[in-house]
Amino acid sequence: MKPLFRFAAVLLFAVLTVPAAEAQTITSLFEFAQSSDAAKWQIVNDGVMGGRSSSQASIVKLDTGEDAMRFAGNLSLENNGGFASVRSRPSGSLGLDSGETIVLRVKGDGRRYTFNLYTPDRRTAFSYQMQFATTAGQWTEVKLPVDRFVAHSFGRRMPNMKLTPSQVQSIGILLGDKKPGPFEILIDSIMVQ
Repeated sequence: MKPLFRFAAVLLFAVLTVPAAEAQTITSLFEFAQSSDAAKWQIVNDGVMGGRSSSQASIVKLDTGEDAMRFAGNLSLENNGGFASVRSRPSGSLGLDSGETIVLRVKGDGRRYTFNLYTPDRRTAFSYQMQFATTAGQWTEVKLPVDRFVAHSFGRRMPNMKLTPSQVQSIGILLGDKKPGPFEILIDSIMVQ
């Protein structure tokens, strides 16, 4: 065998047998395996500011036999309202790192939702946010790079605030698309890779 062909054969063997350096571990942030998992989440709607939106979160059984969290309700613009949200109860650092990606598996209603990261900042209505779209009636995988979340306070961008991922203690999903009416999103899993 000529040296060039031998080199090519060895290189091809090495590429096919060595695991990819980019292979990442996937870790579960939240699981929805039993009805008691709903107690780890809380509803925060525009009622805190006089609005009239309503929502609830519950663990439901899917057709596949698996469980998911159902976040559903009615968005109202009355009384200067316009948002409904569910968020995990703070329980210390979630262990996020720069460069990681949050991966959601959701079945939505075609509306745009906002995923929130909460830190122990004392400012009112403060979070790091990223929007994501859903497709009505279809399961989709949503990937949200941690480094792309932008600080918001009372719905306004605060571009000079930088997220320190290790300080994130809670996450949430918010609907505030200014379209009144019923909504529903199912969350099958929330992972980090």
